[in-house]
Amino acid sequence: MPTIDPPGGHGRPAVPSAALAALARCVAVEPDKFAAAHWGRTPLLSRADELPNPAGFTDLFSPADADELLSRRGLRTPFLRIARDGQLVPAARWTGGGGAGAEISDQVLDERVLEQYANGATLVLQGLHRTWPALIDLARDLGLAVGQPLQVNAYLTPPGNQGFATHYDTHDVFVLQVDGRKRWRIHPPVLPDPLERQPWGGRADEVGATAEGPAALDVVLAPGDALYLPRGWLHSAQAQESSSLHLTIGVRALTRYAIVEELLALAAEDPRLRATLPFGVDLADPDAVEPELTETVEALRDWLLRADPTAVAGRLRQRAWPAARPAPIRPLAQAAAIRELTADSTVTVRAGLRWQLVPAGADRIALRVFDRTISLPAQCAEAVRALLTGAVSRVGDLRGLESDADRLVLTRRLLHEAILIPA
Repeated sequence: MPTIDPPGGHGRPAVPSAALAALARCVAVEPDKFAAAHWGRTPLLSRADELPNPAGFTDLFSPADADELLSRRGLRTPFLRIARDGQLVPAARWTGGGGAGAEISDQVLDERVLEQYANGATLVLQGLHRTWPALIDLARDLGLAVGQPLQVNAYLTPPGNQGFATHYDTHDVFVLQVDGRKRWRIHPPVLPDPLERQPWGGRADEVGATAEGPAALDVVLAPGDALYLPRGWLHSAQAQESSSLHLTIGVRALTRYAIVEELLALAAEDPRLRATLPFGVDLADPDAVEPELTETVEALRDWLLRADPTAVAGRLRQRAWPAARPAPIRPLAQAAAIRELTADSTVTVRAGLRWQLVPAGADRIALRVFDRTISLPAQCAEAVRALLTGAVSRVGDLRGLESDADRLVLTRRLLHEAILIPA
């Protein structure tokens, strides 16, 4: 189905300057060089004096911000994990009731957190891309730059301690050292490009043996330094003479295996692949299974040669878009803007919104966004496209509609759907 969104867009906005600036905070090389030489391939160390903000990352999140979250924000699990000696500390040891008016049993208790931290435990503040404003913005902008959904965690480690043993992640990470110094020892993968279903625990012996050998990179990160690690690279990190705070930005990248999974899901449309195995077949006998395997492989090969890229792209979109939320909206201000809207009002598209505008029959268009599809009259296409691409912001300037009344109806709908926000 042809799209009618901007050329090359297909729901992914052109990379804005804010996205490139976010990437520049994390890597000290040009985007093209990073993509060609490091992305998914090799680690990259970037020192503070090589980055555009040598003052560091405390504008994003600081030790004082961490204390604010731990003590005054009513934090609950799973937004905090605590690890000690390579093991997670059960949440029951540091959570409890929230007091009057908060009849819940899993609120973080600051005095219990103090006890754990003072005894050498590492605190892991999770999901900061959903709870801390500066990191919400960074995750959105950096996600646009790399074209993948992100998550942000913070790790607070007491002096001389190490929260986790040598391991690998199944996602790429950018490490931003905020406060203190931390020594990172990095070894090559035992399993290149592991999938999420292939965690390091299943290869603990290989990981341990490799970690005893020489490191590919042995470096101490100081405040303002950044480190990129592709998925699969082994690493351990130990705080040095003082407490350490670093941010880990995890990139939940889609892989070619995701395409395989979606192809197999779509293969259910082929009757040959839905056929029942012969009556009484002995599944333990390779000779009995072999002809069925041969016919199945042949049917699958024939089906794959007819696979529709549009259908596969649609399923990949349904996977990726919900994992990368656009910028937050202010519900009360949004409701007021809807009530007070006039032809002189100015609006703008919600930052970070991924969208696709496609025909939907003779007289309708469909606007696909991260969590739903919105049906609109076809005569709205020009105005919707102009709004989504930022070509117009004043409601009365919308083209393709006959009257201000029609323009107001469309704009109210898009405000109500949280596609637009007040400019």
